[in-house]
Amino acid sequence: MPQARYKELVDRLAGDIRAGRLRPGTALPTHRKLAAREGIALVTATRVYAELQAMGLVSGETGRGTFVKEALPRGEGIDLHAVSADMVDLSFNYPALPDQAGLLRAALRQLAATGDLESLLRYQPHGGREHERATVARHLASCRIPASPDTVLLVSGATHGLATTAMALFEPGDVIAADALTYPGFKLVAETQRLELVPIPSAGNGPDLQALAGLCKRRRVRGVYTMPTLHNPLGWVMGAARRRELVAIARQHGLILIEDAAYAFLATEAPPPLAALAPECTVYVSGLSKSVATGLRVGFVCAPQERVHKIRGAIRATTWNTPAAMTAIACGWLEDGTVARLEDEKRRDAAARQGVADQALGRLKKVGHPNSYFLWLPLAHEVRADAVAKALLREGISVSTAAPFSTAAQVPHAIRLALGSVDLDKLRQSLQTVARVIGDHTF
Repeated sequence: MPQARYKELVDRLAGDIRAGRLRPGTALPTHRKLAAREGIALVTATRVYAELQAMGLVSGETGRGTFVKEALPRGEGIDLHAVSADMVDLSFNYPALPDQAGLLRAALRQLAATGDLESLLRYQPHGGREHERATVARHLASCRIPASPDTVLLVSGATHGLATTAMALFEPGDVIAADALTYPGFKLVAETQRLELVPIPSAGNGPDLQALAGLCKRRRVRGVYTMPTLHNPLGWVMGAARRRELVAIARQHGLILIEDAAYAFLATEAPPPLAALAPECTVYVSGLSKSVATGLRVGFVCAPQERVHKIRGAIRATTWNTPAAMTAIACGWLEDGTVARLEDEKRRDAAARQGVADQALGRLKKVGHPNSYFLWLPLAHEVRADAVAKALLREGISVSTAAPFSTAAQVPHAIRLALGSVDLDKLRQSLQTVARVIGDHTF
């Protein structure tokens, strides 16, 4: 089929969808029927639908066909600005506890009284001052991570830690394996750094490591991005045996493991981190945004010592240093036990929210962790996630579909609920609405 003819067909179908002539939920012809109707090869029909899917206009569903998607607001489920002020936000987590503002007031007064304010106005070392890195190293040691001030770097939140790690340790075009459903922020990091993310299918409470081993034999994989302790969005905690197997694969193939532990504080009985099992090939990334406050943009990276200088260079290139005042407050809270206390309170808060969700959502299938601030709802075979999300927007509720989390071409129909951003009464009411809307779309 000539290129112009192929493009004409893509443009015509895209135009019909955008103009509303093909309405959301419309089943498009099968690949074979489209090929016969347009007089094109089957492979070309498949290519047409693939391009429409890449444009976000259709979804291909195994065993069902290809359907026109609902037009959700751009960035829904990822960007804070996608949610209006009067919308109940179940798409983004910013968990907070009562009187956290009071803690900040007290910390600012204490900071003002220390007499060290002059030093906070100057440039800081790119990876943080030595006594601050020592504070973080002690905190990480309490999490069973063999850290020292020489292996710790301070960053502006965990996502900045992921970005600087990717910038420092990988080259454009490098292949990074990641779960088929993963943190959208790392997808954006990979896209920005022009890394190729290759999906690893899930197998119970963790990735399918046989699939990863096979991938490493077929491709030159450089690294694995993983969340072994409280996976976002599925909430799994990878077992000890599977962690050891992942480490063995990494050592065999020379992989860099990027261990994202942003939510790990919520799981109290997890096996040792990958950074404890394989410190020579693991970069451990976490922060205080979820455990303390999202506005406290202080995170930390613990890396093999021979890789620290490269990551420090990426910090210099992106922010020069973590804001000194925020770092001083964060380290003070690490030292005086405030962080540990807040983590304990947030575990109880998250558990209470999971209890509310279990009651409000009734018999809907739910995937998650009992102490987690999010919940995954796989939808029935006949239910389309984009239609549910659009209907919930009309009810004043914002949720995420699987699309922002998916690294695979085949996106599952599911809803991800963030439970930590509204009060309990509003959460209960909103989740009851979610259950009703999903029920209305189940045939």
